[in-house]
Amino acid sequence: MAEGRRDHPPHPLLTLPPVSKRPCLRPAPRGPGPGPGHGHGSGLTSSRHRSPESLLDCAAKAVAEKWAFERVEERFERIPEPVQRRIVYWSFPRNEKEICMYSSFQCRVAGEEGPSTAPNGAAGAGSGSPTTAGGGGTVTGTTTVGTSGAVGTGDALPFRRGIRLLETGCVENVLQVGFHLSGTVTEPATSSEPEVTHKVAISFDRCKITSVTCGCGNRDIFYCAHVVALSLYRIRKPELVKLRLPISETLFQMNRDQLQKLVQYLITAHHTEVLPTAQKLADEILSSNSEINQVHGAPDPTAGASIDDDNCWHLDEDQVREQVKQFLSQGGYYGSGKQLNSMFAKVREMLRMRDSNGARMLTLITEQFMADPRLSLWRQQGTGMTDKCRQLWDELGALWVCVVLNPHCKSEEKSCWLKQLKKWSDMDVCPLEDGNYGSELPNITNALPQSNLAQDALSRPRRTVFSRAVEACNLHWQGSHLQRIISSDYYMSPSYQRDEESLLFNPQGLPLWLGTHTQARNHVPTACARVDALRSHGYSREALRLAVAIINTLRLLQQREMDIYKHQKKELLQRGVTTTTNLEGWVGHPLDPIGCLFTTLTETCRVDDDSAMDTGDGEPRRPVYHHVPVWGSHDGGESYLTLALEVTLMGMGQQRIMPEGLYAQDKVCRNEEQIVTKLQELELDHVLVQTLRKQAIQLLEAGPFSGLGEVIHRESVPMHTFAKYLFSALLPHDADLAYKVALRAMRLPVLESSAGSGDVGHPHHGISIVPSRYPRWFTLGHLESQQCELASTMLTAAKGDMLRLRTVLEAIQKNIHSSSLIFKLAQDAFKIATPADSPPDITLLNVALELGLQVMRMTLSTLNWRRREMVRWLVTCATEVGLRALVSILQSWYTLFTPTEATSIVAATVMSHNTILRLSLDYPQREELASCARMLALQCAMKDPQNCALSALTLCEKDHIAFERAYQIVIEAASTGMTYSQLFTIARYMEHRGYPLRSFKLASLAMTHLNLAYNQDTHPAINDVLWACALSHSLGKNELAAIIPLVVKSVHCATVLSDILRRCTMTAPGLAGIPGRRNSGKLMSTDKAPLRQLLDATISAYINTTHSRLTHISPRHYGEFIEFLSKARETFLLAQDGHIQFAQFIDNLKQIYKGKKKLMMLVRERFG
Repeated sequence: MAEGRRDHPPHPLLTLPPVSKRPCLRPAPRGPGPGPGHGHGSGLTSSRHRSPESLLDCAAKAVAEKWAFERVEERFERIPEPVQRRIVYWSFPRNEKEICMYSSFQCRVAGEEGPSTAPNGAAGAGSGSPTTAGGGGTVTGTTTVGTSGAVGTGDALPFRRGIRLLETGCVENVLQVGFHLSGTVTEPATSSEPEVTHKVAISFDRCKITSVTCGCGNRDIFYCAHVVALSLYRIRKPELVKLRLPISETLFQMNRDQLQKLVQYLITAHHTEVLPTAQKLADEILSSNSEINQVHGAPDPTAGASIDDDNCWHLDEDQVREQVKQFLSQGGYYGSGKQLNSMFAKVREMLRMRDSNGARMLTLITEQFMADPRLSLWRQQGTGMTDKCRQLWDELGALWVCVVLNPHCKSEEKSCWLKQLKKWSDMDVCPLEDGNYGSELPNITNALPQSNLAQDALSRPRRTVFSRAVEACNLHWQGSHLQRIISSDYYMSPSYQRDEESLLFNPQGLPLWLGTHTQARNHVPTACARVDALRSHGYSREALRLAVAIINTLRLLQQREMDIYKHQKKELLQRGVTTTTNLEGWVGHPLDPIGCLFTTLTETCRVDDDSAMDTGDGEPRRPVYHHVPVWGSHDGGESYLTLALEVTLMGMGQQRIMPEGLYAQDKVCRNEEQIVTKLQELELDHVLVQTLRKQAIQLLEAGPFSGLGEVIHRESVPMHTFAKYLFSALLPHDADLAYKVALRAMRLPVLESSAGSGDVGHPHHGISIVPSRYPRWFTLGHLESQQCELASTMLTAAKGDMLRLRTVLEAIQKNIHSSSLIFKLAQDAFKIATPADSPPDITLLNVALELGLQVMRMTLSTLNWRRREMVRWLVTCATEVGLRALVSILQSWYTLFTPTEATSIVAATVMSHNTILRLSLDYPQREELASCARMLALQCAMKDPQNCALSALTLCEKDHIAFERAYQIVIEAASTGMTYSQLFTIARYMEHRGYPLRSFKLASLAMTHLNLAYNQDTHPAINDVLWACALSHSLGKNELAAIIPLVVKSVHCATVLSDILRRCTMTAPGLAGIPGRRNSGKLMSTDKAPLRQLLDATISAYINTTHSRLTHISPRHYGEFIEFLSKARETFLLAQDGHIQFAQFIDNLKQIYKGKKKLMMLVRERFG
């Protein structure tokens, strides 16, 4: 059919069509022809008869999938036409899932795990033989996705739209010529768009679509709906597709006249498009020296690919680059991050299908990530990238680890990847593994002079997000032990070869694997990366086998560590110190080993609804799991689900040191919460509960190797989140164990003031760092809140159990160091203890009160913006507890409250009418409470009279003796620490209560503390001064005479003095109800005492103020000054010789300030 291929570059004119072509000379010798209409119905008979495939079809299927057709032609001299036809027929993709993969972000068919697993005859989990499914006339050997199984993230995705177009009969004129499929797809008319028909062309080779063209002009990384519709038509209805051999075969059968007629009809039908090209080709062919005549044969776009052509699915690389660039340019927007994560998921999906485009697409994505201009900006500014962006980089690094650990990748591919990864890693802008550019910035830990961590950080090599992938390139799969593990479920060691010191087999003979025999725990992430790589590349059964071997190894190591601890336990407990052997924690690790094992093991146990599809519509449903027995296990009760739970608990409970850097610490917290969320999806049955109990007990007894051991490192990552899950899960089944775990986990040693838990190898851990909060722990606030959540969970569960509540309370008081969090716990306990529809729980109420009292003591000498709220809440809580609680806080107020809080909030609330009613107190009880409140008030007044005196007087009103004592305290404090404002306030209170003489005395004392300058005519104390003078005037001449000297001494403002003088010249406002005193009704004279002194002081103040104002007066204030002089004249005229004094005063001004001509002219105009 096609021969004589050359390696010469094709003629430029021959490269116009977008499809892959190779030169064809003549067809191979043919067998008997099929006769007229041979194309229709050339497929197999309907699958409903389920007749076995012929040997021809079996062979053609295998050849069509693995061999380029050029290789077939070179291998065999004569290929019968029926054989050619079957090879061409079977060369089109047969699995709808592959079409779906290239037309939507998500593609997961229930129960499918990927292609059949490869080596040694091990079938992959869930990989089935070709199936027959709905979709009308499906041919044996194709996999379909039914209508209800439309996969994607919504109806608008190309795959779903393509299915709708297919099922509504929009696909027509379908023709397959060789390895080229064409047809038309009609988009139905809508309310806004008319009906439109698109021409679609698809080239394919070895069951992969290699090129697509559609008239819709789609520009996307996915195939458009029209390509999907045509492809699914070919898969579902092959018997309706006209099938022809490559066009070169047809042309070979024609004579010269037929060929000329064909060409002329072709030009006539498409003369506007084809004629220029046809004429140019004709000129080239007629020229003997033309380049086209130097090439042997001619191209045929329908003849399939050459041997040298890459066999991969069509992927628009430019669109991948453009979309990634666009998503990155959108910064931290939620949508862009979601889209990039979907692209990462697409890469994993391709890897699982063993599609070479997976690595190709990941390379394109990485190139755009490395070209992100923000990297240089972040590096220059020394700022960190956003958290979401950082997570995307982490996923990028993890994906490369999966790619390079492909068990069947070629060494050339791995070498190429290694070179590229090193190139990216060596770039200055490449993000570091520990988050942003942390190691190049000043480290907070350097502030600690004893710290060895800073020196360690400087000595460590630079690790980027690609460092793990670079290291993974050195790993291989050739080890015989590893190969046997992943190849068989029944690989065991003979009993005579079992060695307990070896890490090849456990005592039961089951294989073990961590990749090394020394420091095995440090290689757990690497071993789990192999599991992830197997699973990611579709080798699910092999991944399960390796995961089981890793878990058996961890079990053995855990048992050995417990044995070691038993011998060292006494010494460790006596010293109270421990060391850690885990260089890297498994939770928050870049390779996520625990999450990988859990997902691998639970996937095979997941129960999927047959009709379920991951369509992305609505809320994701909670997964349902069932027990699947472990292959080759001697323990009949062991399943992959129990193993998943066990290894997750083992990893979560690992004692690990808090890593350095904000991002690394945040990642630990986030990963822990993600794993707990996965654990909560498991519905615990009896078997899982037993596994849970067993592992919880082991973690409690595992010593320094467990974060729940008796002694932990000072900087060990807290177990609060993990313990909260354990507590909630164990509580219904084993309450004692649940509380034991939770109480053990409550500790937070890094905040302890004494170095009870330290590292003998790092002396700097012994220093006390509580006052400044430990600088390395950037997530300390989050960790403390998790500690609070754990405590709250225990309080809720212990409601009504006095013993357990007391134990939990002690743990809270010992381990929680944040007053705000203890207050939150107190509020939670109060809320739980006082339900709206039932009587309060007094035991839990007492716990809430105890916590509230602790908060009061903790915040008494420190600033806390919620302090007033805390005090009010405590009084409310004590009221709910009862009379004795209120009496107690009143009697011990000095250890709980400031004097101001005690009088203005506590005592005032306790003495309120609402409190009396709430407690239903009888008279003796009310008197007891009132007596305590009065005693508190007097003590506070003595301790802080400035702020408590008025409150004390108010609280003691109903007790004469206490009131007198409070008044004496005020009088004694008036001359020392109290301000005029406080004294005026108390004086007004006294007048209001009917004590005018005492009010006068306090007002007089207040005046001695006041100093009102000449220009303070808006001073806030003016009203108090006027009130004091009015009070004195109302009491009589003696009191007025007593206060006027104080006014003259304290007030130097002329306008204020003149106002006082004017008021005093009027009739007195009354004698304030003092018995035996009468108002004569006569006006007081300014020429006699006591007003004479006030008048002289007022005139003197006007004179002084005038000179002061004239010193720096500006023309715009002249008018205001003239008005001031007018008021001064009114005061001068109150004196007998006032007009003479004022005239002399004006003359002096004219003489002294004669330079201010304009001003003096205004003075003369007004005053002469």
